[in-house]
Amino acid sequence: MIKIYPMSALCCALSLFPASHAIGEQWPAAIEAVQSKGVQIVDAFDAPSGLQGYAARFNGQGMTLYLTEDGEHVLVGNLLDAQGENLSQEPLERLVYEPLGKEMWQRLEQSSWIADGSDDAARIVYMFSDPNCPYCNMFWKQARPWVESGAVQVRHVMVGMLMPDSAGKAAALLVAKDPEAALNVHEEAGKASQLKPIERISPTVNQRLEANLTLMSEMGASATPAIYYLDDDGRLQQHQGAPRPDALNEIMGPLSKG
Repeated sequence: MIKIYPMSALCCALSLFPASHAIGEQWPAAIEAVQSKGVQIVDAFDAPSGLQGYAARFNGQGMTLYLTEDGEHVLVGNLLDAQGENLSQEPLERLVYEPLGKEMWQRLEQSSWIADGSDDAARIVYMFSDPNCPYCNMFWKQARPWVESGAVQVRHVMVGMLMPDSAGKAAALLVAKDPEAALNVHEEAGKASQLKPIERISPTVNQRLEANLTLMSEMGASATPAIYYLDDDGRLQQHQGAPRPDALNEIMGPLSKG
């Protein structure tokens, strides 16, 4: 499993979101000098031994800075204590990665998706899904026990990228009279699906598909299925591809017996 944070493969998405305090904030001169080199300062935090910590972003990566007590020098990197514990991890997660994860989750909520499962499900799982993706179909089948029990709702964020007719098929599902039923018929049939692509996609639907594809790229995914969920601590996590059994249980959570 690939975690969005800390220091995950999705750190590249950091550069797409504005730092919360970087604009217009006045920092000590030494920190301002670092900021002038393209570093985005997110926020300050307390650090030991007379140091002042700063959570920051640079080239799509989270980083920590430490201002010395005299205010004249800046140390860049992780701060370890005598036991070897990384004291930079907690403020970096709290100030950089956790807010980023919340922003990403909100963007997923606002994307164009087809729900598979109960609206009352305790867990929501998003996946970027191409109608021609065999691994998306595999995950659809893997998810059946959780979806059918009402424990999980899988939201298919439709994209068209794998085949020339992928966009047309994705559009057909989005505009179907009952998108969830159409999706399930398509996935149940697998390779035998009779889903017909729309030859002329309307500008509105095309815009929705393009927005989904852009979001997928911005979230660091390059292939389908790209699966996103919140773990037990409410942290956003990513998994690429149809998961193995151990990862599947982690993604989907407890299976309701009801």
